Amino acid sequence: MDALKPPGLAKEHNEGNDCKMQKETPADSTLALVDDARPEEEDPWDLPELKDTGVPWSALDTKGKVLRVLVSVVKLAVLLGLLYMFICSLDILSSAFQLVGGKAAGDIFQDNVVLSNPLAGLVIGVLVTLLVQSSSTSSSIVVSMVSSGLLTVQLAVPIIMGTNIGTSVTNTLVAMTQAGDRSVFRRAFAGATVHDFFNWLSVLVLLPLEVATGYLYEVTKLIIDSFQIQSGEAPDLLNVITDVLTDSIIKLDKSVLSEIATGDPAARNKSLIKKWCKTYTNTSTVNVTVPGPENCTSPSMCWTDGNYTFTLKNISQTYNIKKCDHLFVDVNLSDLAVGLILLALSLLVLCSCLLLIVKLLNSMLKGQVAMIIKKILNTDFPFPFGWVTGYIAILVGAGMTFIVQSSSVFTSAITPLVGIGVISIQRAYPLSLGSNIGTTTTAILAAMASPGDTLANALQIALVHFLFNISGIILWYPIPFTRFPIRLAKALGNITASYRWFAAVYIIFCFFLLPLLVFSLSLAGWQVLVGVACPLVALLIIIVVINVLQKRKPECLPAALRSWDFLPLWAHSLEPWDKVVGVITAKCCCCCKCCKGDEDKGRDTEKGHREAYDNPAMCADRESVLSVKMTKL
Repeated sequence: MDALKPPGLAKEHNEGNDCKMQKETPADSTLALVDDARPEEEDPWDLPELKDTGVPWSALDTKGKVLRVLVSVVKLAVLLGLLYMFICSLDILSSAFQLVGGKAAGDIFQDNVVLSNPLAGLVIGVLVTLLVQSSSTSSSIVVSMVSSGLLTVQLAVPIIMGTNIGTSVTNTLVAMTQAGDRSVFRRAFAGATVHDFFNWLSVLVLLPLEVATGYLYEVTKLIIDSFQIQSGEAPDLLNVITDVLTDSIIKLDKSVLSEIATGDPAARNKSLIKKWCKTYTNTSTVNVTVPGPENCTSPSMCWTDGNYTFTLKNISQTYNIKKCDHLFVDVNLSDLAVGLILLALSLLVLCSCLLLIVKLLNSMLKGQVAMIIKKILNTDFPFPFGWVTGYIAILVGAGMTFIVQSSSVFTSAITPLVGIGVISIQRAYPLSLGSNIGTTTTAILAAMASPGDTLANALQIALVHFLFNISGIILWYPIPFTRFPIRLAKALGNITASYRWFAAVYIIFCFFLLPLLVFSLSLAGWQVLVGVACPLVALLIIIVVINVLQKRKPECLPAALRSWDFLPLWAHSLEPWDKVVGVITAKCCCCCKCCKGDEDKGRDTEKGHREAYDNPAMCADRESVLSVKMTKL
C-alpha cells in the first residue's frame, strides 16, 4: 500500500529547505514538459562528503603540526574512553532489565503447554530477550530447561529463533538518538533495521521449514552424534576489561533465573543481586527419617527401627565466605527498585556517550582521513573478485563480535557510523550478518564449558543458533537479487526520514505489540491462534501481491485495483496520520508555551487557566501556527 512507499510519494525533505517538491506524474503535462530540463535529484543514500574545514596540514608550522597531532591523540583517547563507557552502559542496561523483568521472564518459560506451539515459542523468545536485553541470558535459560528435562531440544528451536530477533532491538533504539537530522536518521535507522529485516525474513522461511522437516534439529543432532566433543573453557576477552567497572556497580546471580524457569519454588524468594561472591558448599551423607520404605534412597540404604524408617541422603550446605564489593551489595532495596535506578542511569550514560561519540567522529573524520576510511570500508575488490568483499566484511563482523562478545554492542557501535556516512548500508549489511555469526561462536564456546551431563544439549542448542544464522545468510546474501533486507530497510528509512514518529510506531509494534498479541492468542489455544492469524496472513499476502502487480504489471489487475484510491486516504497513506500527530504535538506545545508565558508574567496557576478558558482564540492562533510548522517539517 502507499503507506509502505516513501511517504506520500510526494515529499522529499532537503537539509535546510522546508519546501516540498511534488513528484512528477504523467498526468501533470506541464511538469512533464520541463522534466528533462531539471537536474537529477541527489540520491539520499549516497554517502555525504565530510569536508575538512580546518587549516590544511601543509599550511601549518611545526608548532601547529605538533599541536594537531596532540589534539588527534587526545581525541582518539577520549573516543576509546567513550566506547568503553558505551559498552559498559549496555552491560549495566542488560543487568537492569534482568532485575526489572528477569523473574517474569523465568515465569514465562514455565508454561510447557504454550511452548509446544512453535509460533508461541518464537514470540516467547522475543519477549524474554526484550525483558533481559541479552540473547546469551535467554539462551542460557533455555539450556537450563533442556538440561533439566523440562524442555526438549525440538521445542527450544523456535525460542532460539526468537532470541535472535529480540537482540536486534538494541541498535534500533540506538538509531533513535540520531533523529535530529533527517539525512543522518534515514541512514542510521536503515542501517539498524537491516538487521531486523534479516532476522524476520529468516524466521519467516526457516520456522515453517523446521516445523515441517525438523531441519535445524536433525542437522545439529547429526553433528553432535558424529563428533566426540570434550568439555572446554569459554574465553573471556573484552569482559576482562569491562567487568572491572560493571562488577563494581552491580553483580547478578543469574542462576536464580534458571532455577525459576526449572520450577524451583525457593528461587522466587531469592534476590537476583549477588551478595556473596565466594562460597563453599559441603556435601555429606546423613541419616534422615522418611515416611515409609518407598521413600528411601535405595533398598540397600533403608532400615526401620520400631515405627521409624531411616535412609541415607546427601545433604548440601553452603557457607558464605566472602561478600561482594559492588555498590548495591548492602542496599535494602527490592530488585525492581535497583533495576529502575540502574535502567535510568545506564540509559542516560548510553545516550550521552552515543551523542558524544557521534560528535567526536564528525570532528575527526574529515578531509583526507574521512576519504581514506570510507575508501577502505566501502570499496570493493577489483573485478572479478568484487564479490569477495562482502564475505570478508562478514568475517570482520564475526571477528569483532567475537572480541566484544555481544552482537548488540557491535551493531550499536556501527549504527552511528552508518548515520554520519562513514559506512554505507550495503557494507553494514554483511557486517551485521557477521555479528550474528560471531555471537553464536561465543555461545558455542560457552556451551563447551558446560558440565558433561549437560554438554550435548547445551552444544546442540548453540549449534541450532549458529546453523539458523548460516542458513539465513545463504538465503538472503549470496545472490544480490535476494538481498531484500537492504531494500526493505531503505524503504523504511525513507518513511521514517519524513515521518520520524513512524520509527517509534515500528519499534512498538514489531517488538512489543505483535509478540504480545501472538502470545495472548497462544494462551487461548492454538485453535484461536490459527483462526485469527490465518485470515490476517492471507490478507497481508494479498496486499503484497497487489502492490507488486501495481508497480510491475498493472494491466493484469482490474481497473479498480490499479491504485488504492478507492480506499479512504487514511487507509493507504501516512499523510492524515502525520496531521493527527502534528495536531497533538501542536496542542502539547501550545499548552507548554501558554503555561511558560503565564509563569514569565508572574501569573498564578488559577489565573492562567481562567485566561485560557476566557480567551480560547489565543491558544487557537498558536496552535494554527504550530500546525503549519509541523506540516512543513
